Amino acid sequence: MSEGKENDIQFAKTPSYLSAVLRNRCPRCRRGDIFKSNKAYDLRKNNFMKMYDHCPVCGQPTELEVGFYYGTSYVSYAIGVAFSVATFVAWKVLIGLTFDMDDNRLFYWMGANIALLILLQPIFMRLSRSLWLSWYVKYNPNWQTEKPKHYERFNEDMKNAW
Repeated sequence: MSEGKENDIQFAKTPSYLSAVLRNRCPRCRRGDIFKSNKAYDLRKNNFMKMYDHCPVCGQPTELEVGFYYGTSYVSYAIGVAFSVATFVAWKVLIGLTFDMDDNRLFYWMGANIALLILLQPIFMRLSRSLWLSWYVKYNPNWQTEKPKHYERFNEDMKNAW
């Protein structure tokens, strides 16, 4: 890395936790990308979910142990439920819902919500991985001088077996 870039990184303002998670950045340095593609809809050969083995900036491993990302299904589910509740409240406030047998607005909301959930699923999946990793790897203000923690339970044969 050139000295100019190193100084820019060193003196740059630290991104916030929320900003780092929403932009899919490494939780340890909050600067490096964790996904190889910045496009959430790069659906060719599952490219939208391909992750770096290590953060390109600080070297933090992104898969801490075998099966590390299995728990992200629960996070993705919670994000989907929160999104559905938010769209329901917005629909209720903006359009209004009644639970009358002759009123089909509830079914219109359900159809719109299902379509949005399907369309936003790649974003929710990436966000859930970013959140999951950030809960286990904390920000280190000394990331430039300290090496990342080595995780013992990593098995090279089972790498990326998700």
